[in-house]
Amino acid sequence: MRKYIALILVPLALLMLNACFTNPVTGNKSLALVDDGQMRTLAAQQYKTFLAANPPIKGTAEAAMVERVGNKLAGAVQQYLAAKGQANLVQGYQWEFNLVNNKEVNAWCMPGGKVVVYSGIIPVVQNEAGLAVVLGHEIGHAIARHSNARMSEQLVAQAGGATLSAALSQKPAETQNIFNALYGIGAQGYSLHYSRGQEDEADEMGLYFMAMAGYDPHEAVNFWQRMSSKAQSPEGILVYLSDHPSNSARIKHIQELMPKAMSYYHPQQQ
Repeated sequence: MRKYIALILVPLALLMLNACFTNPVTGNKSLALVDDGQMRTLAAQQYKTFLAANPPIKGTAEAAMVERVGNKLAGAVQQYLAAKGQANLVQGYQWEFNLVNNKEVNAWCMPGGKVVVYSGIIPVVQNEAGLAVVLGHEIGHAIARHSNARMSEQLVAQAGGATLSAALSQKPAETQNIFNALYGIGAQGYSLHYSRGQEDEADEMGLYFMAMAGYDPHEAVNFWQRMSSKAQSPEGILVYLSDHPSNSARIKHIQELMPKAMSYYHPQQQ
């Protein structure tokens, strides 16, 4: 029995050892068993399905703001990565920024640059810089391949390290539900939260991206303070905070990153 287990675990351990992604900002490594091209394909499919059930808001000032801020951040991401010689990390990205009518305080970015902002978060962001905090953070998750890491962990746990294509072929519904759970969508009834380390990475990346896009990164402190305050309101626990805990430690971390973030800030670009 031990020999049989070893025959399974050793190859899997070697696979995991060699299947790592290095974050272009922090240098941290994460598990990446899933091909990024496959993740983008699955994201495009699920994004289309989501928007079919949740038609985007068009022709409003808020919808225009989402698209405007999003496109500025996409440009900043490409500029940042190009300066590091890693423009290939967003190769194949086809950015989309859509506002949908949903009272939840939420937003997410799928692989390939597929972004959704829920209308419920607009009153909290208050302005373009506040929205840039949210979008920069969510885009940070995508660039850092955090959904790839979480998907890889689930495939190891549930399918013994099966490839995404194999999992989709053998258990398509279950695999799609795992993917949707990364963003808190669908009817599966559960959500795969990011780790504290992944949240910190997304905060850091978001600060740099929003600064390069021409938005004052100090707004990140103001935004998370508003989120903390709103969490104490009679409305109860917010969906966004359940996956993005806002606390003094987070704000302290952001303040520590502020000097470096400000070095990227060029307000004339706004």
